[in-house]
Amino acid sequence: MNVKTYNPDFKNTINEKLERQFFMQLLGFKVTDISEGKIEGELELKAAHKQHKGFVHGGVIATVADIVAGFAAVSLVPKDHHVVTVELKTSYLNPGLGEKLFARGWVLKQGRKLNFCEAEVYCISGNEEPVLIAKASATMATLTPEDIKR
Repeated sequence: MNVKTYNPDFKNTINEKLERQFFMQLLGFKVTDISEGKIEGELELKAAHKQHKGFVHGGVIATVADIVAGFAAVSLVPKDHHVVTVELKTSYLNPGLGEKLFARGWVLKQGRKLNFCEAEVYCISGNEEPVLIAKASATMATLTPEDIKR
């Protein structure tokens, strides 16, 4: 991964955005590691995150993948720019059964207007090895202050 941040204070920028991210707070997702072009986080699973037979809901898995991919892209753009998801493809590999989700997202290819990202979501159950339950690819668009004024 050969990426470059245009915001040397990207960790603080992301933490400020996380404080205003109501949906993420409602979901209960916590970012655990922030580095240039890469984000990791986890979600303690509750009954509201699961569907029949205790499987993690596919929408929760896709949302977690979107969060880590998006914030990986945010870590690279200038402070006054924003990132929005323009495409997210999630492949579900295994059923999510466990107590916690772990997700990592990274920028695969950085561009001026688009960042191509990937994410992996794992399910953790007790002391067992994490199980890869989904992989995602996302395209994130960078919006400048001028784009937002339109």
